[in-house]
Amino acid sequence: MKYQNILIFIPTYNEKNNVNLIYSKIRSLIKDIDILFLDDASPDGTGKILDNISKKDQKVTVIHRNSKNKGIGSAHIEGIHFAYSKSYDYLITMDCDLSHSPEFIIKFIEIKNNADVVVGTRFQNNNSIEDWNLYRKLLTKLGHLASVIFLGLPYDTTGAFRLYNLNKIDKSFLNLIKYKRYSFFFESLYILSYNKYKIVEIPITLPSRVYGESKQKFSDVFLGIRNLFSIFISRIIFSKKYKIKS
Repeated sequence: MKYQNILIFIPTYNEKNNVNLIYSKIRSLIKDIDILFLDDASPDGTGKILDNISKKDQKVTVIHRNSKNKGIGSAHIEGIHFAYSKSYDYLITMDCDLSHSPEFIIKFIEIKNNADVVVGTRFQNNNSIEDWNLYRKLLTKLGHLASVIFLGLPYDTTGAFRLYNLNKIDKSFLNLIKYKRYSFFFESLYILSYNKYKIVEIPITLPSRVYGESKQKFSDVFLGIRNLFSIFISRIIFSKKYKIKS
């Protein structure tokens, strides 16, 4: 299988213990796929490690941003823009902490032509999050329930493990995204769903976080609830604001 038209995107912040590991795992599976890392000025030296990787592997690109405050959502937006600008056909996005196992990349690629968006879901298999603590399980399931009720989305809307079929998705959908932090994930999926793009899910298993601590703060949870409710109101009153205008 040829991978020249596929890009893997991984944002990083303080991932010095993980970047070599995830890079090695990806390369052990796929030798010739392009990888883009975007580092938000990690103070732990993650950026330097990435630069060393890119010097040895010409298929690895590193983008350095000067501030973490731009948000994880803005990092994904920049990664998607990059993929469009370089004329990739498909973009796979994932986390760097190994909670997203690189082994699932193959499954994403296998069904890439059967959907416009492929989403890794934690809600199809009962054991997907069985290793998580009770707080994380409860928070994740409540978030899923809220997206079903308020946004009408039956998908795993808060996960970053996705494949975008860029040949089919109008890149102007990015212009409709308002939120630049964690709310990006459910907002972007709502916009794509609203515009009738075909979304397919594949079940994934996420281990308990053993490669660092979560960067999501309580303030992000509060903002997520507020932003989800804001989209819910717009969905009722100003639904056409989410219509893509090519």
